This record gives sequence, C-alpha cells and structure tokens, in this order.
Amino acid sequence: MCLKNWCIAILLLSATGVLAQNTVIPTTTLAAQTANNSSAANSFTLQTNGNIGANNVSKVDVHSLLYPGATTKIYAHLLLWFGESNHMSIGYSSTDPAQIHAQITDMISRGIDGVIIDWYGPNNNIDQATKLVMAEAETHPGFTFAIMIDQGAIEWYSCSGCSPQQALVTDLQYIEQTYFPSPAYMTLEGRPVVTNFNVDLSFTVDWNQATAQLSTQPAYLFQNNNGFSHVLSEGSYSWVMPTTTDYGIGYLTSFYDAGMLLQNEETVGATYKGFNDSLASWGSNRIMGQQCGQTWLQTFSEVNNLYNSGKQLAALQLVTWNDYEEATEIESGIDTCVSVSAAVSGNSLQWSVNGDENTIDHFVAYISTDGQNLMALANAAPGIGSINLCSNPFANGTYTFFVQAVGKPSMTNRISAPVTATVSCLAAPAVATGLTLATNPSAMTITAGASADLTVSVAPQSGSFNSAVTLSCSGLPSNLKCSFSPAILTPGASTANSILTVAAGSAGTYHRQGQPLLFANWLVGFGMLGFVAIGKMQRGRLTRILGACALAALITGAFSCGGNSVSSPSSAGSPNSYLVTVNGNAGTLRVSTTVTVTVK
Repeated sequence: MCLKNWCIAILLLSATGVLAQNTVIPTTTLAAQTANNSSAANSFTLQTNGNIGANNVSKVDVHSLLYPGATTKIYAHLLLWFGESNHMSIGYSSTDPAQIHAQITDMISRGIDGVIIDWYGPNNNIDQATKLVMAEAETHPGFTFAIMIDQGAIEWYSCSGCSPQQALVTDLQYIEQTYFPSPAYMTLEGRPVVTNFNVDLSFTVDWNQATAQLSTQPAYLFQNNNGFSHVLSEGSYSWVMPTTTDYGIGYLTSFYDAGMLLQNEETVGATYKGFNDSLASWGSNRIMGQQCGQTWLQTFSEVNNLYNSGKQLAALQLVTWNDYEEATEIESGIDTCVSVSAAVSGNSLQWSVNGDENTIDHFVAYISTDGQNLMALANAAPGIGSINLCSNPFANGTYTFFVQAVGKPSMTNRISAPVTATVSCLAAPAVATGLTLATNPSAMTITAGASADLTVSVAPQSGSFNSAVTLSCSGLPSNLKCSFSPAILTPGASTANSILTVAAGSAGTYHRQGQPLLFANWLVGFGMLGFVAIGKMQRGRLTRILGACALAALITGAFSCGGNSVSSPSSAGSPNSYLVTVNGNAGTLRVSTTVTVTVK
C-alpha cells in the first residue's frame, strides 16, 4: 500500500515511462515517534502491576475498534485524586490546570467523546479538579463530562455528621447548582446524566426522595444487570470484574443481553485492558491479566459480536483512563509486547514482527537522510512485510530507513532500529554524443539603425548533454553586431533556447556588394583619346598595346569587384543581404547554422 500522493506519482510515472526523482522532505522526527505522546507524566515508569509507564501511544480513533457504522459514544472514566498524599505518586497533580488540559486534549486525540468523573463530594481537591475539567471541556465543543457519585462522597466528604440520605441530597443539590448549568455537561434526551459507584451497595438511600428536592430531574444510570430495574433508572453501565476467570466476558454478555431486552433504557458497555490492585493501599491482590493487549481487544469483540449498525450500543465506558493503582489505566498506553525489525534487500524494504500482529493497526515506513528527521514513505496493512523502494524513486544514494508498527487504539507504537542502505532506483541518463543547433526564423530583415531578434535552439541528438555550449556569430560585416541572451546554454535532456539580437548600423555605413560594370567604366574612362591614338599606330604595335590594356582592366576589375570590402555608399532604401554564421562550441564539439540578414 502507498500514500495517496505517492500512488498518484507512480501512476503518472507509469504513463510516461519515466521515473521522476523525489526529494526527502522531513515530516516528523525519530524523537517524536518514540517519545511520550500521552498525558502521562514523563517521569512515570514501568510498574510491576502491568502499567507500562509513559509511552508513545497510538492515536488511532478508538471508534475504529467497534463494528462498522457504530454511532456509539465512548467515554473515559477519570479519577482526579492524584497528587494527594493518600494516593500513589504518578508524577502529576490532578489539580494542575495544565495536566487537565493535557488529559482532555489527549483523550480527544484518541477519539474519546467525553469523561465520567469519579466524584467524592463538594469542596475538596477532587471537586476542585472537577471544576478544572468542566472549564477545559467547555473549550472543546462536543466533548462532554458527567458526574459519578462515588460511595466515598456519601461516606466521607458530603456533610459532617449527616445521614447517607442527607449526604445524597447535599451531593445532588451541589451537582445541580455547580455542574448541570455547564454547556459541556452530558445529557440524555435533554436531562443531565448522573451515575454512581456502589452507593446502593454500601448504603440505604431513597433516590425518589432525594430527587424530589431538586429543580432538575437527572437521568440516572445505575450499575450492572440490576441497574436496569433500579428505581428511577434510565439505564445501567457495566464494569470490570477482576475476580472472574474468563476476563469478564461472561459478565459482559449477560449485561448486554439484559440491556437488549429494554429498548427504552440506556446501555453503557465496558472495555478494559485488565486489572491488578497489587500496588494499591487497599488492594486484595485481584488480578486480571492484560494478555499483551488481547484483553482490551476481546472486550471490544464482545460488543461487536452482539451489536451492529442496525442494533446500536448507545455508549461505552473505558475502564479506566487513569486508575494507576488498580492498573486499569490506558493513559500511558496498553503494552502489546510487540517489536519490529527491518532490513533492506536490494531495493526492497522488508520487516518482520515479533508478537501478535492483531494488535497492530498499520505500519509506516520512513526514509531519512540523517537518521533523525523522517519522511513517511508508505503505509502498509498488517500482513504486509515489504515495500518496493523504487516505487518512490529518490536520487541514488545512501539513506536510513525505519518501520513503525502503529498500535490499535491506545496501544503502544513500536519502531524498528535504523537500517542504512544504498538505493539505486534511477538509471544514469544517456550521454548525448551530438548536438543540433537551429534558429527560428532562419532569416531576418532589419531597418538600418535598428535591431531584430530570433530564437537559437540547442538540443542533444539523444540522451542528455550536460556540458556548457557557448554561442557566437561569425561572418559579420563591420556594420552589424550580434548578442545572445544567454550566451551559454546547457541543454541537458531537452532543448535550451537563447535570444539572438542583431543590430544594424545607420544607413550611411552600407556599401553595394558588387560593381559588374567597372571594366566598361574603365574603358569609358580611357577616353576617346585612346581610340585616336590607336588609329595612328601600326597593327603590331596596336595589338601589344590593346593586350596590355586588357590585362590592366582585368587587374583593376579584380580589385574593384571583390565582395564587401570595397564599395560605394548605398542609396537610401536599397536592401543589402548578408549571410551570418551562428556557432555553438562545447569543447571539441562544434555546431553551426546560418542566418540571412537583410538590412534596408
């Protein structure tokens, strides 16, 4: 496969039978294709729970993992407690506006439609960070956010000494006042969406009573299969189940089956990379393996097995964007355990993959003149392992090549080690052994005192002539001058042109080209005296004298009739024609042609 511009170029080359030479124009750098391009902190490193650390992550749209024609909204589950002393240090603080900006823009670059925030009640650091998310989301039209009330909001952060019911009312009223008015707040049929995590599992609360104290009726989404039948439920969301032995696939199937029976309720699916809480302070060593990215892909496959363009999944929640402590985070990327190696054989760039190629979205081949600044050469689909370098011809020479395996959405990108090779795709042009020189027109008429132009063309007889050809005139009378613009041409493989300008002197400087009656004039000039004298001479002596006179006349005629060097002034309007030679000299190779110049 090749990039669009290259394909067009190749079609044109095929049509003409000529390989054009391309230029390496860098479009990226090796550093950019290997450095951390996620919102994870640069200082974040590999962890034993499976988080791979800051990485170069695929920005392929996450929707591409869904069935064709999917209209599913995809939301990331976001935690905002980092930077607090009771949580793992991951190199950033959730209350840093720059970090929130980086996270939202990173999500958008991966095709994510919005975030669902794990919220812990009002007037704390998490609430402060939530307000930063709201402000950032409002700067990105179409990107939305919603609040998920965590059980911790009821237990710890809502109001001092109040009951769970009072805490729920306080939380909902605060959310209504603070977040519902935002134009970026997520809605369902015009109603603001509110979810919760384990509130009903941990407490006994009355959602009807709490809702009655609001001015706005939220659209509540509860959790798991029984969330569909919960009081006031507008739908339910699924989650990761780390204690299952089938990577949660059976649970997801049951959840989707339950949702399909309730066409009027929202079904929010779940996809995840795995789970491992071995580094969490509250962890109980629950582990669901990542399988080098296969768990992530399987959870999408489960959606695709049950839904299609005619039976749409309403929404999908990515579990999670940044729960580093339970190792469900995808912020730093999902490890594919893939590596790619490349080699050049002849004029073919070849590569192979170590690992499962189903985690790769596509390959990108790069060319470089310095090993650091890269130009994308071609894209290739998984299953393809080579490209013909001569499909994209560059000047023959030595280049450095790389092949990048671009991961499927949010999975790691991997690039090969550099491969340096000499490529010879362009045949050396044939060297011309001869030149042609021509003028257009081949004759010109000039008014005395003026000038005129014509075109001189120099072309190789075949192949390419890359030497300089110097132009000049010869055979010019003193009253004509010539000049060339330019005076030196290098035709190469085509025709090179110059403008020849011939300038004529004023009318008084011209002479006639011949005097055919000079002999007769001489005889007339001899006068009647000659005939009188002849009549008085003897015959023999007369013969000798006439012979001498004839010889003198011939000698005089020879000196008087010779070309342009001796002549009398021309009368006004009488034309004078000259044959001027145009020369082209290139070392030992010389060519010429003639131009007739008429002056009047």
